[in-house]
Amino acid sequence: MKFYTNQPKVAFSLCNRKTRKAIFLDEIGRVVPWARLVDLIAPHYPAGHTGRTPFALETMLPAHFLQHWLNLSVPAMEEAFFDTPLYREFVGLDDNVRLPDESTILRFRHRLERHDLADKILAEVSAILTERGLLLKQDSAVDANLIAAPSTISKGKSRDPEMHSSQKGIQWYFGMKAHIGVDADSGLVHTVRCTSGTEHSITQAHRLLQGQEKNVWADAGYQGVEKRPGADPAVTWYVAMRPVKRKNLKHASEMGELLDKVEKLKAGICTKVVHPFRVIKRQFPHMKTRYRGLKKNTAQIAALFALSNLWMARHDLMGART
Repeated sequence: MKFYTNQPKVAFSLCNRKTRKAIFLDEIGRVVPWARLVDLIAPHYPAGHTGRTPFALETMLPAHFLQHWLNLSVPAMEEAFFDTPLYREFVGLDDNVRLPDESTILRFRHRLERHDLADKILAEVSAILTERGLLLKQDSAVDANLIAAPSTISKGKSRDPEMHSSQKGIQWYFGMKAHIGVDADSGLVHTVRCTSGTEHSITQAHRLLQGQEKNVWADAGYQGVEKRPGADPAVTWYVAMRPVKRKNLKHASEMGELLDKVEKLKAGICTKVVHPFRVIKRQFPHMKTRYRGLKKNTAQIAALFALSNLWMARHDLMGART
């Protein structure tokens, strides 16, 4: 039987092991350029001259990113602050203070969406990485990936009208498509565009370039991209051969072996554009769209890729600060 007493608790613990989540928050918190992002958002944040005093921007921005990293809904994020001291510590809140509630977290996200600040956050992160020499502007690689949306119809509600079905191979998907342009050297994302799932990847290819590229790599789905309207004649496209055609190469001949080596080189560069998608889908478990409408989901995707850039470059960024 356990007896409860009124004796005060002693702040002592024999456990000094850090969890993986604590290590993650420690590393990502050290590389996020908090000061520059706060300065970016500050002109659009309420000063608090009237009404209840708002939470500090230095608290709400980490809370917003924390929600992205954990892939939590607004109610779940509010409960997480009450349940987990690690999260309160990360956003700079003590145990015995007022915590952000559902409406506060939601209003902050709406404010970022209203002023298109997610795209500006990505641009600011890209500018920082360029200053550090981690993001170049000479060569790029482009790709697109389907992000599923809830396809079930609940009582009294319909499916998202801005999401559509598309076919990949013999499999059908319902949702949206995220198109990204990455630096061919580092694999860091510099441009993000989002469309419905029915939009072909090739239609967004030229919108994914920074304008200073000399060479661009893409997979076989971009065949004929250099012939489309708006193509820059100064850009050389290296598009992978279709799998069936590559399979039929005569490897016994010198030309066939040479072409196969060229395709392997193309594939090696194209794989870099897949890594950011892996980060947001596995490291930040964003497997499905959370909101209704392309605008809200596009803002979340842009913020996720900005954070994935910092995560992928964290070792270089932390090394530069030490």
